[in-house]
Amino acid sequence: MLGAMFLFSAADMLAKLLTDAFHPVQIIWFRQLALLIGVLILLSRSGTSVLQSQRPGLQIVRGVFVVCSGILFVTAVKYVPLADAVAATFVAPFFLTIMGALVLGEQVGIRRWSAVVVGFIGALIIIRPGMGVIHPAVMLIVAAAAFYASRQVIGRLLADTDKTVTTVAYTALTASFIITIPLPFIWQTPATALQWTTLLSMAVLAGVGEVLVIKALEVSEAVVVAPMHYTLIIWGTMYGYLVFGQLPDQWTWLGTFIIFAAGIYTLRRDRIKRG
Repeated sequence: MLGAMFLFSAADMLAKLLTDAFHPVQIIWFRQLALLIGVLILLSRSGTSVLQSQRPGLQIVRGVFVVCSGILFVTAVKYVPLADAVAATFVAPFFLTIMGALVLGEQVGIRRWSAVVVGFIGALIIIRPGMGVIHPAVMLIVAAAAFYASRQVIGRLLADTDKTVTTVAYTALTASFIITIPLPFIWQTPATALQWTTLLSMAVLAGVGEVLVIKALEVSEAVVVAPMHYTLIIWGTMYGYLVFGQLPDQWTWLGTFIIFAAGIYTLRRDRIKRG
């Protein structure tokens, strides 16, 4: 999971670099490319039995949410410093808690609701709405985090009926199909070898990261490896400084720490509850 977070952050950094020359839809299309190729190879070897799902409609909706989340994030990261963008995504676990209670009927006690409130206070410190400190595009990242949490909730629903490999296959195929539809209208052919290399490197990094996440969840419980998600702020800050010369201010660090503390508390409560 640590390796996946490092690779995802590298892919985000390359995506931010690419926003100066390419439309977010084209960037997300390339980001999905490696995973799509992997799924196509899997289908060629295992056949279409991998796509046998008891809830195909829900699988397709999950793929749609993946596209929405990706486009919103890449659109925003063009204007928002990388570390600030990563920090804003940390609200996703709190959206997940809320949706888990409302959609999945999970029991959420007063302590976890308190953690959600504290986490959103941390998010407000980072975003500082109305103060003009952070570009308004940061709200797109919050929306992306909501879509991300939604797809995780759907993933939990699907886990009761479908195999993980089926969910991955549907997600890759659905997301790639949807995002290919507008591609001819916004396509910009890479003009240099560097642009091709950057696009393909981003695709490989994101694809390998997805595989590492799946492997991590296979060999360990989600509540054990989930805290590793917060290491994104380390890599995001590193890349933001080395590549873009950007560093988060003290308020962003404070908000990130509050979200981190609330998130770790929530995950520990989950772990204790599960025994």
